[in-house]
Amino acid sequence: MTEVTDEESAREQEQRRPEDEPGTGVVAAFGRQLKLLRTRAGLERAEFGKRVGYSADTVASIEQGRRIPQPRFIDKADEVLGAGGLLTALKEEVARSQYPSFFRDMARLEAEAVTLHVYGALAIPGLLQTEDYARAVFTMRRPLLDDETVEQRIGARLARQEIFSRRPLPTLSFVIEESVLRRPVGGWPVLQGQLEQILLHGQRRNVEIQVIPNHAAEHCGLAGPFTLIENRDGRRMAYVEVQRTSRLYTERAVVRDTEEQYGILRAQALTPRESLAFVEGLLGEK
Repeated sequence: MTEVTDEESAREQEQRRPEDEPGTGVVAAFGRQLKLLRTRAGLERAEFGKRVGYSADTVASIEQGRRIPQPRFIDKADEVLGAGGLLTALKEEVARSQYPSFFRDMARLEAEAVTLHVYGALAIPGLLQTEDYARAVFTMRRPLLDDETVEQRIGARLARQEIFSRRPLPTLSFVIEESVLRRPVGGWPVLQGQLEQILLHGQRRNVEIQVIPNHAAEHCGLAGPFTLIENRDGRRMAYVEVQRTSRLYTERAVVRDTEEQYGILRAQALTPRESLAFVEGLLGEK
């Protein structure tokens, strides 16, 4: 996690290109290791690419550290090259490099959480986003992300959604502002698909989704979005993110205050049943 504390640091973080972010050195190291093993095996890029199911250009991008390899590529490359686990040993660190530097620790905590409570005040929470909605979010971001980074970020966001089918099932809840559900990010067809996905997730036994209507006269969440996390050891944390700056709170007093805030937000929101009916109503408004 990083916390920008002065203007100079903020400017530096804003101007940093994705490939310059701390932690992506593992991608370059993986690429060098891959190239060494491939050449030692006497395989040209085209032949190796054919065996693993990727183009020679993609293999070149990975070897040069310009593209983050997906887990299935790493597994197949390790097998084809007889690497004996040298490549798969880097899989977890490589996967974390898909995320912007400020989110990497949170991605790990999220994947291991037994309970997760999310307040979405600005956009549909990432765990609920469709591919089209996520693409709209990343392509509209400023400063602009290059196409390759956009695809990496989309893939990483969708990979996070494996939490819904993880065993044992975690307990997940979301409180979302009505204004977020009405904002047509990417256009109406994109929003329509997004609302339909919310309804599908809302049917899961381990997921509760609630909406805070615009007409709510009492609202204790005006300070912005946050996430509450509890891990297997019973440790509770609060995560806050804004403008590519994040902070993870572990102090019990701070976490307790955030938990109280979330509890009140849930009381001020529509019930889960009312919320799903509300989302259905939004779909019928077009």
